[in-house]
This record gives sequence, C-alpha cells and structure tokens, in this order.
Amino acid sequence: MSIERFLNNDLIKLNLLCKDRDHFFELMFNEAFDKGLVDKQFLSKIKERESIFPTGLKLNEFSVAIPHTDPQYVKEQFIAVVTLEKPIKFSLMDDASQETDVCLVFMLGLNQPHQQIEILKQLMAIIQNPSNIENLLSAESREEVRYIFKQMEART
Repeated sequence: MSIERFLNNDLIKLNLLCKDRDHFFELMFNEAFDKGLVDKQFLSKIKERESIFPTGLKLNEFSVAIPHTDPQYVKEQFIAVVTLEKPIKFSLMDDASQETDVCLVFMLGLNQPHQQIEILKQLMAIIQNPSNIENLLSAESREEVRYIFKQMEART
C-alpha cells in the first residue's frame, strides 16, 4: 500500500505557522472540511483522541506527530504532511505526561481501519531513518514531498 497515493496536495503544507496544537488542528480541519474530506465532527474528535491517545514521537534529534481519529469522521481518505515554521508541543505517545516540540506532522484521514494500521506501520518505518525526516523538513514544494515519499517507498 502506497502512502504517496493518499497524499493530498492541498494538505501538504510547508513551513506552516501555528500558535499551538489546537491552532494546527483548526487550520487543518478547515482545509479538509472545505474540500469535503471530513465531516464536521472531525475537529472535536481528533482533539479528543489526541488528548486520550497522544501521538508525539521523540526520535533522535527530531520529533514528529501522527494524529488521527476514528474512520467514521473521514469522508475521503487523505494523509496530510505538514512541516512547521516553529515547533508546536504534542504529548508523547509513550508518556502522556511529557511533551515534545514537533516539527513534522503526518495527519491521517483514513476511513478503512485495516489501512490505518498498515499506513501507521509504514510511517513508523519511514520516520526511523533521520535522513527521511531531514529530507521532508527541507522540502521546498509539494511535488518534492511526493517525490521523497516515492523514493522512500521504492527503498522499502
């Protein structure tokens, strides 16, 4: 299953400026909702899920987050890839009492439960390699982000 095929060009954001995690969710929800990708409950449900099951991951010198919510709030599947101009705090997946400064977010909008698990596995494999994160953080266009994913998937 190719991650690249789920990438939505409108939801690839480079150097997005957000005040905090809630602002990030609001910006991304508005974009996804306007495109008809999610229903109106998506925003509250992704925030709710993030508060119960945080998705921040501290990797070597980088931190990423992979927020997602239940499939029934997604109308059309997508993966948003967002690099942030300034890091925002996400609680850690393995210790919700701690936060990490996230610079790269993969927001999943998947409505097939088996696909969500498969995509999460693939993303985890990708982000284990610091050079993959460096390449995504230095990408200068949506096309470059797509190309990076194609290259990563070709190597796996």
